[in-house]
Amino acid sequence: MKLRRFFDKRTWPLWISFWLPLLIMTGYFIYRHMAPFGSSSLLTVDLGQQYVDLFAYFRHTLLHDPSALFYSFSKTIGGEMVGVWAYYLMSPFNLIYLFFPGQSITTGIFIVTVLKYGFAGLSFAWLLTKTHTQKGWLVPTFSTAYALMGWMVANQLNMIWLDTVAILPLVILGLERLFTTGKVRYFAGWLAVMLIDNYYMGYMVVLFSCLYWLYGATKYWQDFKTMIKHALKFAWGGLLAAALSAWLLLPTFWALIQSKAQYNETKIHWKLEYAPWKMLAKFVTGTFNFDQMPSGQPNFYVAWFAIFAFILFFLRRRFKWTVKLSALLVTGFILLSFCYEPLDLLWHADQFPVWYPYRFSFVFCFWIVWLGAQAMADKITIKLWQALTMLALTVGLFTTVYLNIKKVSYVTQANLLITIALAALTLIFLTLPKQRRLIYQIVALILVATDMSINVVASLNNISYVSQSEFGKYTTALDNAVNKIKANGKGFYRIGKTFTRTKDDPMQAAYNGADHFSSTFESIIPNFFGSIGQPDGDGVVAYTNGTMITDSLLDMQYFMDKKVPTSQNDNTNYRSYIPVTSTKKDLTNYQKSNKLSTSKVTTYKNPYALGLGFAASDKITKLKVSKTTGDPIARQELIYQTLANRSTSSLISAENFNEVVFQNVKKVTTLTGAVLNKENLSKTGSIYFKFTPTTNDSYYITLGANLTTSNASFYINGKELKQYPTYRHTIAVNVASNSKGKTVTFGIQMKKTSLWLQNFTLYKLDNSQFKTSAKKLQQAPWNISAHSNRKITGTINIKHNHQVLMTTIPYSKGWHATVDGKSVATKKVINTFVAVPLSKGKHTVTLTYRPPFLVTGSIITGVSAIGTIGWFVIRRRRRNHAN
Repeated sequence: MKLRRFFDKRTWPLWISFWLPLLIMTGYFIYRHMAPFGSSSLLTVDLGQQYVDLFAYFRHTLLHDPSALFYSFSKTIGGEMVGVWAYYLMSPFNLIYLFFPGQSITTGIFIVTVLKYGFAGLSFAWLLTKTHTQKGWLVPTFSTAYALMGWMVANQLNMIWLDTVAILPLVILGLERLFTTGKVRYFAGWLAVMLIDNYYMGYMVVLFSCLYWLYGATKYWQDFKTMIKHALKFAWGGLLAAALSAWLLLPTFWALIQSKAQYNETKIHWKLEYAPWKMLAKFVTGTFNFDQMPSGQPNFYVAWFAIFAFILFFLRRRFKWTVKLSALLVTGFILLSFCYEPLDLLWHADQFPVWYPYRFSFVFCFWIVWLGAQAMADKITIKLWQALTMLALTVGLFTTVYLNIKKVSYVTQANLLITIALAALTLIFLTLPKQRRLIYQIVALILVATDMSINVVASLNNISYVSQSEFGKYTTALDNAVNKIKANGKGFYRIGKTFTRTKDDPMQAAYNGADHFSSTFESIIPNFFGSIGQPDGDGVVAYTNGTMITDSLLDMQYFMDKKVPTSQNDNTNYRSYIPVTSTKKDLTNYQKSNKLSTSKVTTYKNPYALGLGFAASDKITKLKVSKTTGDPIARQELIYQTLANRSTSSLISAENFNEVVFQNVKKVTTLTGAVLNKENLSKTGSIYFKFTPTTNDSYYITLGANLTTSNASFYINGKELKQYPTYRHTIAVNVASNSKGKTVTFGIQMKKTSLWLQNFTLYKLDNSQFKTSAKKLQQAPWNISAHSNRKITGTINIKHNHQVLMTTIPYSKGWHATVDGKSVATKKVINTFVAVPLSKGKHTVTLTYRPPFLVTGSIITGVSAIGTIGWFVIRRRRRNHAN
């Protein structure tokens, strides 16, 4: 009986609304051979370069290391994690990943993706049925148009946002109930869920809720007094939602101040971003491709059945003119937001998106389908004058797109013709008289499902994906190498490597590394990494250019290096899934460990690593290091020698090349800062810089930000330089070590007619002096006796006055220190790291991380939840007494 009630005449539209979009997407993914149904995977762009590793971190944290909930040393050299969880990992769907370890996580991603499509349809169907807007077969008709909207298809690779499409209808249902029943709890509750699930998309839902309230105020207008009452309840509901999610929002807000908020726009341009007519092209099916990801127009394609229904909303007499006017104003505001810079910035919280523009276009899709569903609440046949109006608008749209098709490269003539056919069939269907309502509703569903399926295929066929084999082999190779180190490594240590699949490899394999990529990345780390010659960007660092100095300072105790394949065939396959991104001749100075190596990776032990903390001169607390001027090698020397209190001893020296050969390039006498020009513009220009080391010391060449692979190709002794391709500051390339008497040739092949040798200098590291400084700094280590991601305890013996415990833990107000059981204030040194002042003698030092504002936010949430529950209990008792 219970099962029958579960599948009865009231619930079957909900089930179809869930299963139809899910099966359509499953069928398409099977057709594309996505794992587990083939050799491909859903991994592409950010999903393959960022999210998949964070999902692996999510799994490891919940199953193996809960201490990483608030802080993780897998996030570069250490970073807070509340912001990462709030933006990337709070979706309840992520629990599915617990059942998919290692390379099988791609199967989990497949399941989660299709489920999100299904729940988007179910959620919209729930809104339609609970508001009595639609019933029967038209429920899945509109729900399918919503679940497979253009925004959903274009952003499925940003699957962290997809929950929003399932939660938005429930927030709107809460608003509808606020107007019809006066109850706030549904709106507040679902808005709180939205803010907890993803605060970023939740912010957009809040803005849209404000617009929707204006529409609802006219739709449910009674009198001015009632409107004020509704406004106050709406405001109260929003505040209650914020309070219920304060436990997460407050620490996240603090994290954003340290990271994303650092890049807010300071100047607004009051202008249109592009010609608004280009938006019309997005009503054509399949108008999404790779080029639309970094920049383009908003993706809001929905079935033409829903578009015509949306137009019908403004043509039907059953809606009051005030309601139509408010709906038109909301529509106009959203459309203007798609092309007017100040409004675009408003929706994106004062930051232009890095890729994936107009991320809020899902609200327009919802708006179109929701108004359309209301317009066809009583019948799906339209009058002749309404059909002619729709025809005129459609002809105008398609004519505009056709006449300007060369200006919208994402529109093909084939897709334009297909869309015209779909629109024509839909319009003819709507004008036909319909006596048997059931049959025509089923036809409408088939029409919409076909329309949206065509858009799925036409859009996603433009996108390429990472093969399952490539991802699986790399993941297995990395996991095996890391697990060997973990089985033998003791205490706290960091691991570096010369190869990279993504900057979040440390999170995927759960080790302490130095790379990272996320939107909630504290700015102090990219700033520091950029200053010492590592590739960095807003929200990203790649530790690919470490010198012996930085390897020592940052406690890179182990290094993983890709083994050279034994055959050419192996090398071809190997290169595709283990890409080398670092040239590191210094590995010859480290200890090769056969015990820790695997069949794919050779592991080295660094004897000069200083540990996570060590005694250092307190002069470091007063050292001011410029972020923008000076050379990264010189900056490394200054920091290291100040720590060792050996500022009078030089570690580095600038060296001259023995010979410079210019081929089809005009000769220059001074290299650093010179601009090289080709002699014959039609031929290749090359320069070869030769030197013969007189010692076995380490040699580095610095390359300015202009010297990237887009401007030139680089070679060492005829072999292509292995280097992470993008960087915005000067980097240091390790070109020689233990090469005494061997000629080293650094070649540059120009790709353009001229080339600026920005910050191009050859340096030699005095390895003997470096080892002396390293040995001095290793004399008084912080001997860690217990450590987790958020609490570290150890002893240290300060042998001299004027010393501090220097750590390479990134500074944060969340770190709290106790020395011999007493609280001590920490210091921020080099504008990057935590240091603890200590007196001479032996001390026990404990560092504990507590996310700032987590306690405050939790108190606010607790009080709000208890107060809300208490209010309902009191009201119920009063009601019972009254009865």
